Amino acid sequence: MENTLAGMAVFARVVEAGSFSRAAQDLGMSKSAVSKQVARLEDRLRARLLNRTTRRIGLTEVGTAFYERCARILTEVQEAEEAVSNLQAEPRGTLRVNAPMSFGIDHLAPCLPDFMARHPDLVVDITLNDRVVDLIDEGFDVGVRITRLPDSSLVARRLAPFRSVVCAAPDYWRRHPRPAHPADLAHHNCLIYTYMQSQNAFEFDGPDGPLRVRVDGTLRANNGDVLRNAAVGGLGVYIAPTFIVGEELVAGRLEAVLHDYTRSARSIYAVYPHNRHLSAKVRVFVDFLARRFGDDPYWDRPCEQA
Repeated sequence: MENTLAGMAVFARVVEAGSFSRAAQDLGMSKSAVSKQVARLEDRLRARLLNRTTRRIGLTEVGTAFYERCARILTEVQEAEEAVSNLQAEPRGTLRVNAPMSFGIDHLAPCLPDFMARHPDLVVDITLNDRVVDLIDEGFDVGVRITRLPDSSLVARRLAPFRSVVCAAPDYWRRHPRPAHPADLAHHNCLIYTYMQSQNAFEFDGPDGPLRVRVDGTLRANNGDVLRNAAVGGLGVYIAPTFIVGEELVAGRLEAVLHDYTRSARSIYAVYPHNRHLSAKVRVFVDFLARRFGDDPYWDRPCEQA
């Protein structure tokens, strides 16, 4: 098999170079050695692959069919070797990461020193914003997304579950009745995150199944930290991710309601473009985040106790 692959590689180079001489130069071999490799391959296959003249070479019908398969096999062999190298290689170069603003500041940033200490040859270039970027068009290696279903054009790996709570400041609850049912939110000043798919409707899963509630409010923002601070200040009701309001819930600055109702299931994902082989730098970063966050993320544990 090894001799066959070697012969296939020489044969493919002859076809691509258009002559034995140029193929010999490319491969660092003598012209006679190249010719012998092709002749042995033809003998093994019991078929003529090339028509040879003093001026040029040309593929036979059998040679054309064999070359197509030969090129595909050699490519797959090369990719398999690269895949092994990527798994064993220490990640190097620049890793470009995109993530949501609040999650990036509160949860990605604190774990970067640990990650980068483990991979000192890696440079991390992280961009935080709350809009959904096109990773390929904007040149990112990997993104963090909080969503129901990841974009099918990307590879997605689930990093952690995503939980939301309905909450407001104690002062707000003193001034307004606590809702007993999600429909009661229609009578409250709700703080609206403008990047939600449906800004004026919240979806819940409850004892009686899924339901959708229309809401409105006097503050809209494209960043969760703005809405969290407004909620702590007593402005209104915030339907918030626990990774944003966890500390406020534990400290009592916010109080959650409607415990029997949850937002429709979502997750936090690492997403990256489809490639035949995952680069070492993306692989180690995604593995690191999956271990750091996991199915029982640290930001949810104090919320449950609170």
